[in-house]
Amino acid sequence: MELAINLARRSHCIKAQVGAVLVRDTRIISIGYNGPPAGTHNCDEEFPEVGCPRDSKGSCSLALHAEQNAILYAAKNGSAIEGSTLYITLSPCIACARIIFSMKIRKVVFLHLYAAYKGILVDEGVEFLRRFGVEVEQYAERIKSGVAV
Repeated sequence: MELAINLARRSHCIKAQVGAVLVRDTRIISIGYNGPPAGTHNCDEEFPEVGCPRDSKGSCSLALHAEQNAILYAAKNGSAIEGSTLYITLSPCIACARIIFSMKIRKVVFLHLYAAYKGILVDEGVEFLRRFGVEVEQYAERIKSGVAV
């Protein structure tokens, strides 16, 4: 989780910084953080005051989520994703949960709840994953100064 926290710091998003680490058989197979696709722009540089334009649901219209970037990078490089574990600093939204399930990721360990971040009552992504048999747990260790202790 410490690596996911540090990866989140690389994000250029001015609204939220999220990091993800995909692990299989105790080996890191991919990493990711939220932001626009490579070769487009950095939100904090192009839209420094307000961030990227929002879509109809109020989310960033340009960025990929950290777990999407980690999964896409692993797939692009031919890494075996099935049966892996995803460590992420923010629990997955419902759209990312569908991708996680479809890629047959076995377990998700998250630091903070997406529902709390968005100010909604239900963490739909976590509920979806649990409903369909993906092991999901909140990271239990204390975080001090951004580092797991």
